[in-house]
Amino acid sequence: MAHIHVPDEISVRYLPRSRKANLLIGAFIVVGLLSFVMRLLQDPQAAWISYITNWLYFTSVSMGGLLLAIATWITKAKWNWSIRRISQSFVAFLPLSFLLMIPMLSLGESYFPWIEMMADDPVVQNKSAYLNMPFLVARNLLGLALLFGVALYFVYLALRPDMDLSAQQMLTEGKTGEAWRARLTRGWMGQEKEEVRSYKRMTVIAPAFVIIYAVVMTMLSYDWVMSLEPHWFSTMFGPWFFMGAFWVGIAATALWSLYLRTQHEDFHRNIGLQQRHDIGKLAFAFCVFWTYLFFSQYIVIWYGKLPWEQAWIIRRSDEVWGGLSGLVILLCFVIPFAGLIGRKPKTKPVLLAFFTSVILVGMWLERYVMLAPSLHHGGDPVFTIWQPLIGLMFLGLYLGSVRWFLSTFPAIQVWQPMVDPETREAEIPVGLAAE
Repeated sequence: MAHIHVPDEISVRYLPRSRKANLLIGAFIVVGLLSFVMRLLQDPQAAWISYITNWLYFTSVSMGGLLLAIATWITKAKWNWSIRRISQSFVAFLPLSFLLMIPMLSLGESYFPWIEMMADDPVVQNKSAYLNMPFLVARNLLGLALLFGVALYFVYLALRPDMDLSAQQMLTEGKTGEAWRARLTRGWMGQEKEEVRSYKRMTVIAPAFVIIYAVVMTMLSYDWVMSLEPHWFSTMFGPWFFMGAFWVGIAATALWSLYLRTQHEDFHRNIGLQQRHDIGKLAFAFCVFWTYLFFSQYIVIWYGKLPWEQAWIIRRSDEVWGGLSGLVILLCFVIPFAGLIGRKPKTKPVLLAFFTSVILVGMWLERYVMLAPSLHHGGDPVFTIWQPLIGLMFLGLYLGSVRWFLSTFPAIQVWQPMVDPETREAEIPVGLAAE
């Protein structure tokens, strides 16, 4: 896409800190935490269903945004030059996600029905090599540590070349550096060498991350969702889960970019028509792809007519859960497909914000419908106010961590590599050259 213009000089801008935003985020966290504690006293299983659903969703949003940053790095995309730092900023939630996952590992038979079934169910016994708590705890801890660690290292490499460039500009503006700048520039080798090193290492790490992402996210879908009905299985379930995460990462990046445009004229100018149009096209494309994966799973179950394959779908389409499942299809396919099919909704900020918000809400509900029916008590309501209230805790932590990242590091990446440095003898792949 040769017509895409990347400025030779990119101003160092940060998301402005906001006391009102911090108070609102703090209120979300407090309300969500209190709601979780109150729900634990009333119905512990329902409380953990809401907790795990929200954990899966916000972890999916964060990992999906990072996958967008890494996928566009692999393809050497230029269109997202002004929003790639937004996708990278989602990494700030991952340490919190890891800590939030640890209490989930202690649930045991209060969450996993296959533990009690193991004694007298031959089908479950045949899966005992995978379905056992020591292995589940180990693979979740090690798998997420590996996935999150690679993601953090990739973003560190993307940030490091910006440190000297942003420091020079801040000095000319009379601003002082901060402690994080010193930590991220230990062993500094000079601007050119740092950019070449980051470029090479990111190019090696990116494909590895994609493979680790697919494996670990599939593992999460098997452990925390599919194993709740251990007689049922689907080879499409993992891809449906992790590609859905990629889609919400795209939608969240779009929404953050639209918000950032309102915070400073530099953001408004640089996050322009090209970025909105292209990320809108991605949001539309993965709306279709999500539906394709869902239908590919459903059609095989439908024509196979095997009772153990049908159970999962039947439970979610009966009179109890059918309405909520229909709402998921409406929010995840019908509305975004019809709304984003033209050019105008992809380029108009208000329309793009509306349809990406619909996607985010729809996918939050999808994660709930994936999990909750498997553990639902017959007489309980299928959806209560506790689900969104507990979700406020995760929303507050996610918003707070991303806002911290964008207000601490340049919100638009200053270093903009254009070509492989090995193909140039005297030049370096920079968007803002160090003088």
